[in-house]
Parts: sequence; C-alpha cells; structure tokens
Amino acid sequence: MRAVVQRVLNAGVTVDGECVGRIGRGYLVLLGVGHGDTRAEADKLWSKLRGLRINEDENGKTNLALADVDGEVLVVSQFTLFADVRKGNRPSFVKAGAPDHAKQVWLRFNDALRAEGYDIDSLAIVDAMDSATGEITFRDQPQQS
Repeated sequence: MRAVVQRVLNAGVTVDGECVGRIGRGYLVLLGVGHGDTRAEADKLWSKLRGLRINEDENGKTNLALADVDGEVLVVSQFTLFADVRKGNRPSFVKAGAPDHAKQVWLRFNDALRAEGYDIDSLAIVDAMDSATGEITFRDQPQQS
C-alpha cells in the first residue's frame, strides 16, 4: 500500500461534473493499493497517518496531528502510485491491486476513518476510466520543521 499525504487548506474531487468529495483544512490522501495489500495494512496505515505531527502549532513548529487541528480527510483511490517506469516509456501497473481488491481495501481504510468520526460518506471511488478533476488549495507559505 502506498499513500501520498498532502496538507491542504481545501480540496475537492469532481467526476463527470458531480462533486464526489470536498474538505476544508486537512489531508488529501492519494491511496494506492497493491495486489498483496490487506485490510489489516489499511488499518495500520491509517493509524500511522492520523498520528503524523505535520501541522504547525502556535510557534510554527510541526507538532500537531490531524485531530489537534480538527482536520478533515479526503481519500482518493490512486492506482498510478504503483506505476513502474524503469523500462521503456509506457508505465506498468502489474503491482497495482485488481480493481475489486483495491476497492475492498480502500473501503476498509475509509471505514477506519469513519470509526473515528470522520465524515466520508460523500466520497466515491474514482474509476480509472472516469474523467476526474480536482481543485486543491495548498498551504500559502512553506512548511518549517
């Protein structure tokens, strides 16, 4: 399982003109599921992500976790995180999980968030064939550690 976590001021995903997810301040998580990934790994990854202290405190230091800043989470299924471009010019996705498997693990990841009170009922898996667009507002200043 692979995840890219980006702190955002707001983020949204639109598929075929319909908003399928939108958050304010929090984390945009691009989640890639491999063919061998399990529901237990999804739980472990969420446990790690929710504890990351990557939000600034009153002194500008990254000491605060997601819950400390009442952050929100937008999780987008992203099989392209498993792209292998070592050979040739066409990416290989053989290590990415099959769509049905990836969906089950992705849903388990979201269940873990929901169990902690995060509202994710409005989200939908973006099918690889869907025309998805997004808008994101990142931090307006560089992060200091």
